[in-house]
Amino acid sequence: MSTTFTVDSATSRATPTPKPMKRVTIPSIMARKGQDNAEPLVMLTAYTVRTAQLLDPHCDILLVGDSLGQVIYGLPSTLPVTLDMMCAHGAAVSRGSYHAAVVVDMPFGSYEASPVQAFESASRIMADTGAAAVKMEGGAAMADTVRFLTERGIPVMGHVGLTPQAVNALGGYGARGRSDAEYEKIVGDAKAVADAGAFAVVAEGVVETLADAIVKALDVPVIGIGASANCDGQVLVTEDMLGLFERTPRFVKRYGDMSGMMTEAVEHYAREVRAREFPSADQVYKPKD
Repeated sequence: MSTTFTVDSATSRATPTPKPMKRVTIPSIMARKGQDNAEPLVMLTAYTVRTAQLLDPHCDILLVGDSLGQVIYGLPSTLPVTLDMMCAHGAAVSRGSYHAAVVVDMPFGSYEASPVQAFESASRIMADTGAAAVKMEGGAAMADTVRFLTERGIPVMGHVGLTPQAVNALGGYGARGRSDAEYEKIVGDAKAVADAGAFAVVAEGVVETLADAIVKALDVPVIGIGASANCDGQVLVTEDMLGLFERTPRFVKRYGDMSGMMTEAVEHYAREVRAREFPSADQVYKPKD
């Protein structure tokens, strides 16, 4: 028996999109900082091919965040996320996108020990996923590592402020920069990674005035999450902004009710199955005459 398969271009990257958009590059992202009336950068998280396909036309950057540990795998934090996980999901997002620059988080324990360890991990991410860059948490302590990678051709996005991989040291997920000492330290951290060659810096969970100070202090784009509308761009976890979870951080704005929509659809499906209303004549195969 022979079977003929057809490719659905709406759900598969095997068939190119009719009018592919030009891929966003790291230099073009950096150039947005110095432009007059520059349009803010749009960044969202993506972990799967289909999500990437839907987000890609609307985003400048797709972040394969280690938040997938909680969102996809139900882990209690980002700490257990592995390099294998990041590579698998990073490759999926690259396959599902053709426009946005894909940035992959470096997971906890894959880069902190030394610049050489970081290069080994980052080079694997770049080779296995096809991503444009990696993102790493940390400030001044990671500046030498950022420089080591960028000098060897690996673009790095920095991440300062509330750094989830350091949740145990920080004592929780509260906003950072409320004290004068922490305020100055975070500004210094942002400057350190930018001076070391980071092409952009994420400022997460910081008081608004601190975010504004970082924006003014850096010559590279600052992407906010729980920061300030004055940042050069914004990022959110896609499942949070779509309303998939009941509990979300204060800085999340819900733009949809995915949880409610899915619940309603599944309840409808379950009712029809139990009533033997599904499948109907439209969903079954009749024998050929």
